[in-house]
Amino acid sequence: MPEKKLFLSLLLASSITPFVGGCTVGPNYQRVTAPVPAKWDVQEPWRESAPKDAFPKGEWWSVFNDDDLNALEKDALSANQTLQAAVANYNQARAAAAIQVAANFPTLGVNPNAERQRLAGNRPTNGAVITLHPVTQNVYNLPFTVGYEVDLFGQRRRTIEAAEASYQSSAASLENVRLVIAAELAGDYFTLRQLDSELGILNRTVDTLRRGLELVQSRHEGGVASGLDVAQEETLLQTTRTQATLLLQQRKQSEDAIAVLVGKPAPDFHIPTKELNAEPPPLNAGLPSDLLERRPDIAIAERQMAAANAQIGVAKAAYYPSLNLFGNGGWQAANIAQLANVSSTFWALGASVAEGIFTGGARRAQVEFAKSGYDASIANYRQSVLGAFQEVQDDLAGLTVLQQARDTQQLAVDAARRTLDLSVDRYKGGLVSYLDVVTAQQNLLNNEQEAAVIQGQRLVTSVLLVKALGGGWDASSLAAVQVKPKLKDIVAP
Repeated sequence: MPEKKLFLSLLLASSITPFVGGCTVGPNYQRVTAPVPAKWDVQEPWRESAPKDAFPKGEWWSVFNDDDLNALEKDALSANQTLQAAVANYNQARAAAAIQVAANFPTLGVNPNAERQRLAGNRPTNGAVITLHPVTQNVYNLPFTVGYEVDLFGQRRRTIEAAEASYQSSAASLENVRLVIAAELAGDYFTLRQLDSELGILNRTVDTLRRGLELVQSRHEGGVASGLDVAQEETLLQTTRTQATLLLQQRKQSEDAIAVLVGKPAPDFHIPTKELNAEPPPLNAGLPSDLLERRPDIAIAERQMAAANAQIGVAKAAYYPSLNLFGNGGWQAANIAQLANVSSTFWALGASVAEGIFTGGARRAQVEFAKSGYDASIANYRQSVLGAFQEVQDDLAGLTVLQQARDTQQLAVDAARRTLDLSVDRYKGGLVSYLDVVTAQQNLLNNEQEAAVIQGQRLVTSVLLVKALGGGWDASSLAAVQVKPKLKDIVAP
């Protein structure tokens, strides 16, 4: 039966052609090596004071045990516009990969049509001696077409390989954006709290200086203190107030930066004041080799390297011929009631081979272009690895230095406070001038502010270390990032 033969032919073509293929040209991907140090260069006692605790996967900021920071991070992950753009780019990369995967299947189409036509009585007869008459008739067509390009030399397979690697690179890029935004928010938050601590110190100093000024003015009115003592204390009081006013501007700028990160208008966004009282959490840097799997930016560079390697195979496949299989069939009749008759069927199957004979060196240039792109991706990958080692080493060394600075600065604050107490007692006893008291007050203020700055820097550096270590992310998660065709996508137009 002709129609049965037609259906079997089309079904056979559409079912076996996805598995028809040949060899795959081009180099198979192998991850290149990069220089990796054996250990971090970190001096004691920082290493001894850091237990081997890993920060949580995903919500790494929870190690700081700050409810306000946790709430802000949640807002940022749901409303940050840069992150939303990264999600859209990720979805776009997935769609681009799906387009390439779809090309691995045959195309099947249908184009039904109907028309009424008149054939001229003087129409050509191709030399035959027959008498023609004008004919008016209906024509009904129900044609099907099927086509498939056999991937003989792996061009499409390499293209899919490149698309999958690019898709995985986009997934790593999305994770990197999340990490950068979360780290930037945490850094801005602790900077804000550092400013709150400095403002608290300045406000408490203003209260102390105001009481001191009242004491000096009272002694001046009693003829015990000079006008110089009053002027010196008043000068320090007003200078301290000025510093507090200027810090309010810096705090507002930090608050506005946080507003942008959490996706809220800066004029409507406010964070209540709270002085810094957190300590950097214990972090384990692990071995330097672990960093290659922890950092999403390294994974981006590695996946881009895999995509560039696949493009070499795509370029080399252009040297070889292409094979296309095609077929068409369906029903045609002048009467719609006869459309399903056996005599109304038609079909055709065929194949074509194409090979470029002369391209003026274009194919060779395409291969060289792909190889150069791959070489560039290798250099970018190794540069990313070197930069990652630098960031972690800098942050580890920074925490070591800041820990030592915090300890010595606390001793300086304690000494400055004792100096002030002694100066006040000696002034009241008439042993020194009030200039000694003013100097001691200024010295205590400076040292307390420096201690607050160091504490803020310790927390910010801890955030930077978490970011440099990848925030708990692992490149093995990219194994699940694959485009697999679904039936609804294959049969959809």
